[in-house]
Amino acid sequence: MKRNELRAMLLEQPYDALVLTSEISRRYATGFHSTAGAVYLSAKQAVFFTDFRYVEAARAAIKDFEVREIKAGQSYSALINELLDEDGAKKVALEDKTLTYAEFMSWGTALHATAVRLEDGVEQLRMCKEEDEVEKIVAAQRIAEQALEEVLNDIKVGVTEKEIAARLTYLMLHYGAENMSFDPIVVSGANSSKPHGVPGEKTIETGDFVTMDFGCIYDGYCSDMTRTVAVGHVTDEMQTVYDTVLNAQLAGIAACKAGVTGRDVDAAGRKIIEAAGYGDAFGHGFGHGVGLEIHEAPVASPRGEAPLPAGSIVTAEPGIYLPGKFGVRIEDMLYVIEDGCIDLTDASKQLIVL
Repeated sequence: MKRNELRAMLLEQPYDALVLTSEISRRYATGFHSTAGAVYLSAKQAVFFTDFRYVEAARAAIKDFEVREIKAGQSYSALINELLDEDGAKKVALEDKTLTYAEFMSWGTALHATAVRLEDGVEQLRMCKEEDEVEKIVAAQRIAEQALEEVLNDIKVGVTEKEIAARLTYLMLHYGAENMSFDPIVVSGANSSKPHGVPGEKTIETGDFVTMDFGCIYDGYCSDMTRTVAVGHVTDEMQTVYDTVLNAQLAGIAACKAGVTGRDVDAAGRKIIEAAGYGDAFGHGFGHGVGLEIHEAPVASPRGEAPLPAGSIVTAEPGIYLPGKFGVRIEDMLYVIEDGCIDLTDASKQLIVL
């Protein structure tokens, strides 16, 4: 639970209190998952409001916030106004990126303090993971890897992409995931040239690449990985492309450390792909942050101008996509430290031919 970090951020800003209403921020602050609720935090008070459905569980789980129940007919804004009045707060920060304009204006009208934009405050805190957060992400990754190990036995000629995607989903849930990080991507043959292709009724054929991009959630935290395998045999071109993607990933990993910009990490991997003549076939970024959300700050892409902070977790996922032929992507998760990074992914990256 992140009350102290949020409060320290609060004391550095030109507002007196903050209100968190998004599901992700509430979970980050309290460690408790609910579909309804609001967090109020000031220098004097830390309160989590939720309704009858969650209040008992919240009181048992949350230690750093007072838990109060919102009764039928009450509004969050009225309850928060009581706290604002007690604190004498003049300015209150709201999550402008997760509220619609109408919602932000409605809150601003209802509250007894001037509503200001929180902007990226919580997202900036979330970039640097604490030990328990890293442990949850690693646990999610190990579940995904266990699913991969088993699903390799199911990848055969005649099996459909949808069947493999369904099997991955089942296995991750079976081994302890609370949900998927996103709908698994399983694409084969010519479909593998689509980076975010949707699994369909296409059956796997001899000579296909099969790309699987998937991950799961453990105690709120996401994992993300991609592996490309072959069925039956590979051509020289397929082997060349696979080796180029792997070398690009390794180059990006070698460049990744605290203080290096995401753009420079991307450039290290992209340089390998461009030198091999496939620059136009790598159209997305090298990686993105992972945590409570599957895509969060920081980014390792051409637009990643900010230095990567120590404690952040970013993916390493270069790819080459040849329309009408095939595609290859290999993805790991990296824990950024001062003098380099730690690869959190244990699964082999060597080409597997089934």
